[in-house]
Amino acid sequence: MLTIRPAVSADADAIWKILEPTIRAGETYTLPCEMSRDDALAYWFGAGHEVFVAEEDGRIFGTYFLQANQKGGGAHVANCGYMTAADSYGRGVARAMCAHSLDYARVRGFRSMQFNFVVSTNERAVKLWRSFGFEIVGRLPRAFHHPAARYVDAFVMYRAL
Repeated sequence: MLTIRPAVSADADAIWKILEPTIRAGETYTLPCEMSRDDALAYWFGAGHEVFVAEEDGRIFGTYFLQANQKGGGAHVANCGYMTAADSYGRGVARAMCAHSLDYARVRGFRSMQFNFVVSTNERAVKLWRSFGFEIVGRLPRAFHHPAARYVDAFVMYRAL
C-alpha cells in the first residue's frame, strides 16, 4: 500500500534517484540538465517547500513539494512540483501524490492551486491534472526548449480548492 509522508533527510538518496533522470532528460522541468545532486536537492528542499515522498514497502516511488505560489497577496495560492520514479509510471503514484497535495493544501489554508509551467508535450501530466479539475488558464507560446521537439508551449493550470 502506497503511503505519502513528509520527507526526511535520510530520504535524500532515494529522492535524488527520482530527480536525476527527469533533470537529465530535460523534457519537463526548467532545470539545467547538468544540475548537480547537491543543487537539485537544495532546489527540491528549498525555502518554503514542504517535501513529501510516496513510499511502499520501504521504497520511495515519488516525491513532491508544496509551497505558496507567491508571497504577500498571492500566498493563498499553492504550487507543487511532482516527480515519480521512471519504473513506477502507470502505478498511480502521481495520482496519489496529486490527491494528497490537494487535501494537504486545503488543510494548510490554501484557497487554490496553480501550476505555473506545465510543458505542453508532457501529455500524461496535462491529462492527470485535468482529471483533478485543473484548467489551462494560460498558454505561453514556445516558452520551453524541449530537447527533441524544439520550442514548445507551456501551460498555466489552475483550480480552486
